Amino acid sequence: MIKVLGISGSPRRGATDYSVRQALEAAVTVPGVETRFISLAGKTIKPCVNCDYCVRNKKLCRIKDDMAELYESIVWADAYIIGSPVYNMTISGQLQTFFNRWRPLHHVHRGLLDSRVGGAIAVGGSRNGGQELTASALVHMFLARGMVVVGGGGFDCYSGAYVVSHDRLARGAEEDEIGMDSVRRLGRRVAQLAAWIKTGHGEPPAGGPRSASDGAEDGGTAP
Repeated sequence: MIKVLGISGSPRRGATDYSVRQALEAAVTVPGVETRFISLAGKTIKPCVNCDYCVRNKKLCRIKDDMAELYESIVWADAYIIGSPVYNMTISGQLQTFFNRWRPLHHVHRGLLDSRVGGAIAVGGSRNGGQELTASALVHMFLARGMVVVGGGGFDCYSGAYVVSHDRLARGAEEDEIGMDSVRRLGRRVAQLAAWIKTGHGEPPAGGPRSASDGAEDGGTAP
């Protein structure tokens, strides 16, 4: 089985939760895929203090909080779909702290993340609310851990999926048809690439559909 973990980095259970779940629903349309979902809302995750316990002892973090149970799901997964609300043009504080606590994985499970696939979802209150910068922060988090990063392919989904909620929680995200299309494309492509990497079978996933205007943006001639 190909295992895809969805993580919502929002302190609320609203638009980001909804968007990540929609991506997971798209992921399971790929044969042989199973999923899990984690919300960081209500979780106690303390900051990494760079104590080097994991380096010296080759054990996971000594800090006692909810990361102990989250590590199991991180290790379980072949791929990650991670969503964040836009907070001051970047990811949420909860998600930043969560990512910083991934450091022990490198020292305890060396090479674990090298073949893992990551896809980013950014949810903002307005159409141009900082989603691109937030997705970029997520992508760079993946790259810092040596992961393989994919976008949704095609127009409006280059580095990840962007959603506008108009600050109406899940209902607002659901009404964003363009955003939900990018979310679902991202979910499928993450699952497809993870399956291709893990099994070595079939062709790598192609990009998503491109709009007529997209060719012109890239310097080509739109039909």
